[in-house]
Amino acid sequence: MFKQVKEDIAAIMRRDPAARSFWEIYLLYPGYKAVRMHRRAHKHYNKGHFFRARWISERCRKKTGIEIHPAAKIGKGLLIDHGTGVVIGETCEIGDYCVLYQGVTLGGTGKDSGKRHPTLGDHVLVGAGASILGPFKVGDYAKVAAGSVVLAEVPPHGTAVGVPARVVKVKGQPVAEDSMDHVHLPDPVSQELCRLRNKLEKLERTLGESNDTL
Repeated sequence: MFKQVKEDIAAIMRRDPAARSFWEIYLLYPGYKAVRMHRRAHKHYNKGHFFRARWISERCRKKTGIEIHPAAKIGKGLLIDHGTGVVIGETCEIGDYCVLYQGVTLGGTGKDSGKRHPTLGDHVLVGAGASILGPFKVGDYAKVAAGSVVLAEVPPHGTAVGVPARVVKVKGQPVAEDSMDHVHLPDPVSQELCRLRNKLEKLERTLGESNDTL
């Protein structure tokens, strides 16, 4: 258990520039408190102590503003940054060293049974206010831009942007250089407008050449 605590806190220290010390994270970070309490609740859930597990998760929600169902599976080193309003559903699975910002929802659509919530691979980053809804996978090292609504699979190293989200980049810049940057992502709407403008300019030039010939 102590090894897990050290691993989780070390992962936060590496990625959060505001983190100053081990004890600051352990005692004051709501995202870390939520993960720590979830690990306890998850153990009770796996032993069949469902009421006890749910009691811990509800207490966690009241203390931190973060709701994690005790059945959800969370890997090593999850960083929930700020954390207010984060919701993680029952059949959700999160890989190692992922980052979730405030207001993230890992939920279902209400149309599925059994596995209803998403699976996140390793090193996935989900921006503030984003929602990932449904029983599909978001691949390793993928990014979801702030405010996006993801309703379909995102490939490894992919970047999903928009409502509904579209994959606009795969294997772009090295993750190590901008692994915490969820702001400077391409806007698919502006890209489409730029493409249409270039096409319009080309048509105008062609039309102008035709008039000159006449």
